[in-house]
Amino acid sequence: MHGDAYFLYHSIGMYPGKARDTAAAMADFALLWGTPDDAQWAGVLPLRARFIDRWRAILNAVPGSVTTCESVTHGFHMLLSALPKGHLDGRTVLVGADCFPSNHFLLQQMADRHGFAIRTVPLRQGAAFVEDDDFLEAWTPDVGLALLTWVSSTTSHRIDLPRMVAHGRRMGSLIGTDITQAAGLIPYDVHAPEVDFTLSTSLKWMCGTPGAGVLYVSPRLIGHCRPELAGWFSQENPFNWDITAFAPARDIRRFDSGTPGCMAALASLPALEWHARQDHAALLAHNRRLTAGLIAMADALHLPLLTPRDEGKRGGSVMVRLPESRPAAGLLAHLRGQGISADARGQVLRLSPGILTTEAGLNRLSEELARHLKGA
Repeated sequence: MHGDAYFLYHSIGMYPGKARDTAAAMADFALLWGTPDDAQWAGVLPLRARFIDRWRAILNAVPGSVTTCESVTHGFHMLLSALPKGHLDGRTVLVGADCFPSNHFLLQQMADRHGFAIRTVPLRQGAAFVEDDDFLEAWTPDVGLALLTWVSSTTSHRIDLPRMVAHGRRMGSLIGTDITQAAGLIPYDVHAPEVDFTLSTSLKWMCGTPGAGVLYVSPRLIGHCRPELAGWFSQENPFNWDITAFAPARDIRRFDSGTPGCMAALASLPALEWHARQDHAALLAHNRRLTAGLIAMADALHLPLLTPRDEGKRGGSVMVRLPESRPAAGLLAHLRGQGISADARGQVLRLSPGILTTEAGLNRLSEELARHLKGA
């Protein structure tokens, strides 16, 4: 089966018929947008709203609490720059060293301008991921905001989210989550435990397209936020043209600005519709069977496992360290030649099985990996 050895659900994500569905959605958009009448926005905006509603279902979020953004980094900036004036002045933003690097880069650019310090919880010597205990120890009352990486992109380590959030509430911090690496595979609920904001993209397990990010903000926080970027779409009444009477929307729409970009949402909507039709417990069970096989493969090949063995402490990926004598680039080229899709960060091989991946594909990966490591 085509794609039976596809192990890139931590990156792009595929489902049966994705190319056909995406092409059909884009063809429908082209016909709508290219027809000389006035039906364009009446056709496009409901589709954007449907994209948002599909994400609300995944997050268990109430209406008026989710909007679109270009990426997790973009959404994080939207949130940070909208916080009440002075909230982060002289305070600390807490992240882990295994946070997605793009979020680190953003914080480094914003820290001086917004008057906060960045505290990055380091890895222990020789460790692959930040330990929950170390993160909690660094989480002191001076932390104004903590960004929690639910599942690491380089180890698939999953934090104990309820424990983290409970501690953060005691510290009086705003709490956000980046759920990108497990959204759509492992159940998630913005209310259990209750967080202040959540970020994700439609890539990876959701199988969508780039540019289709989402930002959730708790209704308790929305009313206190004043986004820097404002426009006609962020008004309570978008059709207010009185430039002396701007009034931000009461709900998440205040985080919108000018005319919304809809293409990424429309291109990703077929994937979200596909996902909504699936048995989510079956998707997770399929992943768990194959990840158990990947861990057994790593043990058999004596490859150091960077992912926690405990199923409750990991996402849907398995990461292993390759020997320095076998550069990852050469291995990936070999696998690609055999129709096997994976990637690496340095010498860390990342493997994520999903709906297309099969036991036969796993066996082929194991055989080719063994052959390459032995130098055959």
